[in-house]
Amino acid sequence: MAQTEAKTFSDVVELNVGGQVYVTRLETLRAVPNSLLWTKFTQSSPGDLPKDSKGRFFFDRDGFLFRYILDYLRDSDLILPEFFKERRRLLKEADYYQLPALSRLLDTTSKDNSSAEDSGEAEESELSPVTSSSDRGSRSPGACAGYITVGYRGSYTIGRDIQADAKFRRVARITVCSKISLAKEVFGDTLNESRDPDRPPDRYTSRYYLKYNFLEQAFDRLAEAGFHMVACNSTGTCSYGSNDPGEDKLWTSYTEYVFSR
Repeated sequence: MAQTEAKTFSDVVELNVGGQVYVTRLETLRAVPNSLLWTKFTQSSPGDLPKDSKGRFFFDRDGFLFRYILDYLRDSDLILPEFFKERRRLLKEADYYQLPALSRLLDTTSKDNSSAEDSGEAEESELSPVTSSSDRGSRSPGACAGYITVGYRGSYTIGRDIQADAKFRRVARITVCSKISLAKEVFGDTLNESRDPDRPPDRYTSRYYLKYNFLEQAFDRLAEAGFHMVACNSTGTCSYGSNDPGEDKLWTSYTEYVFSR
């Protein structure tokens, strides 16, 4: 009876994993027999599974890390970004979804990396696709290529005496423009998605911004993820505080930095 009910699933399935929306094929979710997803979408009917307000099947798990679970189900292989720091958390997710082969792969890689760090040697593993490189000038096979543009709007005042110190104002907001999956990989939970929620990972956005106002903090995260600045530009306008040309000049600027990996 359960098998008959399982056939009522659509060939294309929408999932809500921890607030992140994924769209995939039913056969992908059934790719690994006896896994949790195989059981849910083979031994159950659609009415048995919890859904969100839009009818998508809901799983209360890490929505960002689920992309790697889905990649593994599609290709039976594990490819992680360079400088990936969530391997232990991903191992926990693999255990939850009952993917023993993936769990063993992650567990072996984690032990190899720990041994390399203890001996003072560079990370080196037989599983080269999931190994991080210490050379930031190159991109590992597991790193997803792309561009991220970071922008900010700032203002400052220069007095009539140009030798006087300029009065800088705090950066109001740092915006992020990129592919959804890249932005979440780099900035994680420091990313504010309130202006563009529920976007699929393979789409693009120009409406995300960061929860902090320090450009250097954003640059550090981008560098750790293997990104390098390739271009920048800035525009500015000048206005006077009043009609009196002797008043302080107020400059407003918008600056963008383009990073590539």
